Amino acid sequence: MNMLRDRLSLAAVLPADHGSAMLIGRAWVPQRGGPVPVQVRAEGLHDLSGIARTVSGLLELASPTAAIAAAGALPRIAGLADTLANCDPLLRDPSQPWLLAPCDLQALKASGVTFVASMLERVIEEQTRGDASRAAAARKAVVAVIGDNLSSVRPGSADAARLKQVLVEQGMWSQYLEVGIGPDAEIFTKSQPMSAVGVGVEVGIHPRSEWNNPEPEIVLAINSRGDVVGATLGNDVNLRDFEGRSALLLGKAKDNNASCAIGPFIRLFDQGFGIDDVRACEVLLRIEGLDGFELSGSSSMSKISRDPLDLAAQAIGANHRYPDGLMLFMGTMFAPTKDRYAPGQGFTHAVGDVVTVHTPRLGALVNRVNHADKTEPWTFGVGALIAHLTR
Repeated sequence: MNMLRDRLSLAAVLPADHGSAMLIGRAWVPQRGGPVPVQVRAEGLHDLSGIARTVSGLLELASPTAAIAAAGALPRIAGLADTLANCDPLLRDPSQPWLLAPCDLQALKASGVTFVASMLERVIEEQTRGDASRAAAARKAVVAVIGDNLSSVRPGSADAARLKQVLVEQGMWSQYLEVGIGPDAEIFTKSQPMSAVGVGVEVGIHPRSEWNNPEPEIVLAINSRGDVVGATLGNDVNLRDFEGRSALLLGKAKDNNASCAIGPFIRLFDQGFGIDDVRACEVLLRIEGLDGFELSGSSSMSKISRDPLDLAAQAIGANHRYPDGLMLFMGTMFAPTKDRYAPGQGFTHAVGDVVTVHTPRLGALVNRVNHADKTEPWTFGVGALIAHLTR
């Protein structure tokens, strides 16, 4: 049985209301020798390159949805079901199209510690120095001091400042609490433009990592003017042991081959879907292992400690300009603690795990886990895109 292939049906991947959704993405089209921006419909993929040659260029238009509507009939590239089935690199027919991450030249940024549950887990990683075997004891000790319900504390508020003073006096202040309830959000570079992987392919964990997990998140599509123009799903694959040893290892914990998954498609904002719908999303995650291990969880956007538009404003503005726009991961409250191998060690990935990130209005992002050095090599970068567009 190929679990990944079985999870790539139209019914599973498309949003529940896909008939009224404006979905865009990218497909690798062998006949074109490279990527093509596409509009996604249930019956197929339609070429958007007559409107814009890149997705980032499309999102720079005054109204991407109006431009697509005004274009009329768009050339059909391929059937969506066949293209989804062709995404798995183990089964791929290289002569036929497959889907890519739905972004291209945008910067790939992420917000950290935006939910109380994940904030506490980051503190625990710090306390254990990345040793999973000490996590259960550290969790109990941390909760005993700071509690497990900080959701009423507004980041940057006077209450947050008073709480900080108390925790400093008790020797429990943490860099993760600083960005969790302090005035400044953590915004970091997740990966490089063009490096994100899409639906149906492998995501990568470092082969030396012994404590790692997926991070199911909503990802905002933001143009160079700072306008949030759409949303999609992401898996911010994370190495808990690397980051736990030192926060200065964040780059190694977060940025490895195929460690940034985005997709399946960007849903553009229109009259039927907007930022309020993002605020109401419940992001579900399911992990299925070849060893029979299963884990499910959820992350409710209603429990985020910083509003999505606040995170966007902290990511781009007068001090942070991105001429090609950016994709912004908004963080997760999902931090798996279910034991997989030994009591008290919690969850970690195994090669072959199939990870599904799902919410009804955005569809499902499905990937299989492999070691980062064994995933499909990233060879098509910005230079290759320029050469492709020139041809």
